[in-house]
Amino acid sequence: MGQCVTKCKNPTSSLGSKSGDKESGSKSHHKKGGSGGGGHKEEPGAQSGKATTDLSNGTKPSEVSAETPVISAAMGEPRNDERVDGDGLSMLRLDELFCCYKDEQEDAILEEGMEMFCNDLRVDPAEFRVLVLAWKFQAATMCKFTRKEFVDGCKAIQADSLEGIYSRFPVMLLDARGEENFKDLYRFTFQFGLDADEGQRSLQRDIAIALWRLVFTQDSPAILEHWLDFLSENPSSIRGISRDTWNMFLNFTQAIGPDLSNYSEDEAWPSLFDTFVEWELERRKREEEEALRAPEEQGTETEGLPNPERLETEGSRGSQTWGGH
Repeated sequence: MGQCVTKCKNPTSSLGSKSGDKESGSKSHHKKGGSGGGGHKEEPGAQSGKATTDLSNGTKPSEVSAETPVISAAMGEPRNDERVDGDGLSMLRLDELFCCYKDEQEDAILEEGMEMFCNDLRVDPAEFRVLVLAWKFQAATMCKFTRKEFVDGCKAIQADSLEGIYSRFPVMLLDARGEENFKDLYRFTFQFGLDADEGQRSLQRDIAIALWRLVFTQDSPAILEHWLDFLSENPSSIRGISRDTWNMFLNFTQAIGPDLSNYSEDEAWPSLFDTFVEWELERRKREEEEALRAPEEQGTETEGLPNPERLETEGSRGSQTWGGH
């Protein structure tokens, strides 16, 4: 998500069949589910026989209860012992779902768990939907969900299972289209892209380019690709993107027309925008000049060639002469 473009691995396997079967998904549950994750090694036949014997004696088999939490958390199946909040969400299922992906040492979902989580959700960690989910979860760091962020985020979108989270994507994407909501998502993306461990205050140029392209997925401004080309072609003069430059670019796309005719250096734009507008106008001027030169050069190349009409006339005269008439 976001910087997962460069930090998190993209899923390389299939995102699963329509029935939901997926090798990576089962691995994540078995690894992260702990004692409730079904990590035992018994053969399926032996396990089934033991369960049948225990049930005939009136005793609930431990293997059945061990598998149940992970399945119910992932698929949203009902539980008899669920504790439900005021909005009808199961706190037990939320806790179990988080534990499926949490790190063994830290009480958070980290890079490996995040990749498994995205695989099980059938989304790419680097796609726009995951950025929107991180925004809804108010995640402070890329490729990481703390327990509080995950639980509070699931409550915010009204989901306590993988199916529930996936089903909320259309609504979340629609929310992100609202003017105020998109402004909030846009500003969140800058903070989300910073490396908190290194105390960054500005985005690395390459990360900023990736995040600009990502955050404008649903509605890309006409000037965006030219702006990103400018940033890519001037690496030596652009070390990083400040918060002010990031925030003002959204205003720039809304206030300045595609032809840049209403841009004024006298207004309070970042100096980088002055450089960009000058660069872009020069680029357009060169394109216009090249377009005008193209017909002239083509005409020059054809000046030395015989005129087809003249050849046809001379040819007809020659045939008359050789015909003796």
